[in-house]
Amino acid sequence: MAKMVVDKISSSSISEENHHPYAFHVSGPTNLPRPSWRDIFISSRWKTENHKRSVLACFVQAVYLLELDRQENRTPETALAPNWWKPFKYKLSQTLIDERDGSIFGAVLEWDGFAATKPSGAPRVVLALRGTLLKRPTILRDIIDDLRLLAWESLEGSVRFSRALDVLKSSVDLFGSCNVCFAGHSLGAGFGFQVGKALLVKQGVSVDTYLFNPPSVSLAMTLRKIIVKAGFVWKSFKWMFPFSGEAQTNDGPSRDPGIRGLKTWKNIMKWVPRVYVNNNDYVCCYYTDPEMKDNGASNSAGKENADSTRAKVAAAKIYVVSKGKQKISEAHGLEQWWKDDLELQLVLKNSKLIDRKLEFLYSLPVQAPPRWKAHNGFVFRLSPSTSQTGSEPA
Repeated sequence: MAKMVVDKISSSSISEENHHPYAFHVSGPTNLPRPSWRDIFISSRWKTENHKRSVLACFVQAVYLLELDRQENRTPETALAPNWWKPFKYKLSQTLIDERDGSIFGAVLEWDGFAATKPSGAPRVVLALRGTLLKRPTILRDIIDDLRLLAWESLEGSVRFSRALDVLKSSVDLFGSCNVCFAGHSLGAGFGFQVGKALLVKQGVSVDTYLFNPPSVSLAMTLRKIIVKAGFVWKSFKWMFPFSGEAQTNDGPSRDPGIRGLKTWKNIMKWVPRVYVNNNDYVCCYYTDPEMKDNGASNSAGKENADSTRAKVAAAKIYVVSKGKQKISEAHGLEQWWKDDLELQLVLKNSKLIDRKLEFLYSLPVQAPPRWKAHNGFVFRLSPSTSQTGSEPA
């Protein structure tokens, strides 16, 4: 008798979960086909932007649901999250947990089939990070990182930043950067910019990056813009006094195309994150600013080369969905990115905001290649600071 009661309760719970608003078959993509033999032998849908964007958005949704499943103590039979990655033949490899409150803020998903059967264009590993979840168990840590990003435009002091960077580096070391993909929504997309830049600096590699509704407003950025303008005014003022005794120097970063320098610049220019925004979303609307201008300095001497270099480096594919008036919850929501009727427009590849977010990459140290001099059958290495010969015979 007791067993029959338990069975009834279990079947009732499963039936309730089947009608849950976050169940995959209720709110997930309706016309998104699952992997088939055609993807392997004929043409892979993973090579299309729409398919890849939709699936990666589903993976980020799975991270939200992993945390909700944890908070609501769901069993493996009633959990909502697995149904958001299983239809695409992926498996949960690792969860990223904030040990301060035990919340799940990210997940690593791996291809669950044989390597030989993986569709062309499908990533072997995906690191997905969720955004802010307005639930009591995790809202405090989420809001702290939101405020950190708003005030300082940096998440490097966050425990979650270090954890995500370590996991991404490990995945790259294990599978190679071309087989790893990053996806994030809202605050998770903010981590995407920060972690992607750190990976470039620390390892000189980049991964495919999809950022949904990344935050675009920060106090630090506003203050920096004021300081930059003030600095330009001061430099313009100094040019009125050319005989002040100060040596006029070029303040821009070194462009000496050293061996390491060229490799670094190539890696930076290869990283082109895909940014998805909604024109009704006030959180990310500033990404659609016009192309980076010279801030009034286009006629200043020695600026043309630096500006053209920045225009080439500060690149991101920014896709905008334009609809009528929407609520902020809809415009900032993740669900819109796997909709079948989504009409996206690639608006620009360079913007003021992207330029400022990647600005510190311009000043990466560029090491000049060693210079050598032949003399009496020997080849000497010249010191980078002086013209004195060294003592390294060929």
